[in-house]
Amino acid sequence: MAVRVSLVQNLFMVSVNDPRDAVLLNRWEIDEASGTIVVIDVLRAFTTAACAFAAGAQSIYLVETVDEALAFKAENSAAVAMGESHGLRPDGFDLSNSPGTVVAADLEGRIVVQCTSAGTAGAVAAAGAPTAWAASLVCASATATYLSGEGHSEPSYLITGCFVDSIDVTGEDDRLAARLIERVRRGLPKHAEETATALASTYEAERCRNLPPAHSHPDDVSIAADVDRFDFAMQIVTDDGRVRLECRA
Repeated sequence: MAVRVSLVQNLFMVSVNDPRDAVLLNRWEIDEASGTIVVIDVLRAFTTAACAFAAGAQSIYLVETVDEALAFKAENSAAVAMGESHGLRPDGFDLSNSPGTVVAADLEGRIVVQCTSAGTAGAVAAAGAPTAWAASLVCASATATYLSGEGHSEPSYLITGCFVDSIDVTGEDDRLAARLIERVRRGLPKHAEETATALASTYEAERCRNLPPAHSHPDDVSIAADVDRFDFAMQIVTDDGRVRLECRA
């Protein structure tokens, strides 16, 4: 544990210009956000979602509960249900919330519905913002590019990997990604290698590596740490009252 904390702390001391004033909010603090919201879930929701787009998914709908995902699949027989509950793939889901599994799947032209314990709930909560994005390290710079565009306000980063009833779980994986995106947005050094090293030493990475094989993949953490693996961003939009991700190249 001491080694993990040391690595994470060292990352934030890499540069005196690190954007310590970036607005990072816990999930339950979303009402404090204003303007553009960036919902972060590195391990694993929005790394997995990005992998689904890379595997050919046409669109990804986001829901808060397993029952909602199964109902969506029942209404759309060709839809693929993807995600987890407490880290495990629920009965009736086609794919786990595993980047390593999803990136190798054939999702060409498929509609996906995703439900996770943290990330998708955060995205649904943020859907009412003027502009909202879902992000992780694999699409960090592409997200920063959109955030730098004309008309975007100063972003608030919603850290989904922390829970009000688990004060020891702070979502360090998401905080690492938020700070990297903000560094890129401000034109500061990216520190991609240091971020990847720190991510691999977080509690969240350790928890991911300890998941049963049926619900994870040995490459999940390494894929999540692959900064800028993809050159697209994921915008959160509403479509007939449903929340979905749009791939923005």
